[in-house]
Amino acid sequence: MRELAANDNVSAKLSGLLTENSGTTDGLRRHVDLALGEFGPDRLLAGSDWPVCLLAADYAGTVGTVRDLLAELSAAERAVVLGGAARRVYRLTH
Repeated sequence: MRELAANDNVSAKLSGLLTENSGTTDGLRRHVDLALGEFGPDRLLAGSDWPVCLLAADYAGTVGTVRDLLAELSAAERAVVLGGAARRVYRLTH
């Protein structure tokens, strides 16, 4: 991950967290913290992993877990991870 993050043109997506791990906020925190530390909020995108996330939690629970994991970020940083970075990477206008 560090080697990828060293390239400014590489971003990462937080997705599949609940289905690939213990499904608890505490079990996921170290992974999210590592990704945030390496890529920063500007190059980190949140994804729901829909519909695979249903194996571990409903959509609201999945999004709630991601929000909990990002709670320590500023409101502006959370907004970037939850949508701003995706708009930039995928060149979306809205």
